[in-house]
Amino acid sequence: MDTQMYLAYDYPLLSMFWTMLWLFLWVLWFILLFRIIADIFRDDTMGGWGKAGWLAFVILLPFLGVLVYVIARGKSMGRREIDHAREKQQAFDAYVRETAGGGSRPSRTEELGRLADLRSRGDISEEEFQRAKALVLSDDRPSTPVGATTAPR
Repeated sequence: MDTQMYLAYDYPLLSMFWTMLWLFLWVLWFILLFRIIADIFRDDTMGGWGKAGWLAFVILLPFLGVLVYVIARGKSMGRREIDHAREKQQAFDAYVRETAGGGSRPSRTEELGRLADLRSRGDISEEEFQRAKALVLSDDRPSTPVGATTAPR
């Protein structure tokens, strides 16, 4: 064990650069391959045999299959990806609206019930009750629910 081993001399910087480049390109290649396979299954306009044919072509001859698929169906692949992202965003927005209540106003019966409760506790007078009731029944309601306070500006 007389000799010392210098790894920097055994594996020069340029070789490390090329190794990193090839590794990066292989990762990109597999990402593209899996995105194309997912797009084949996502496409609703293509029939079962068409999907099977494209899938066999992409798997059996991967470089040529991916190149031909991107040339032949690349533009529609982008459109499908945008539509899929838009559908996911709309589903998320609908979920948030449903969970948060969506800012919808309470029904007339709920508002009348709250008004009657406020009157029975003595928080509002009979005159205020009648005015608020007329507002609720005329559908000229404020955007904030009855009894909610807004912060002064």
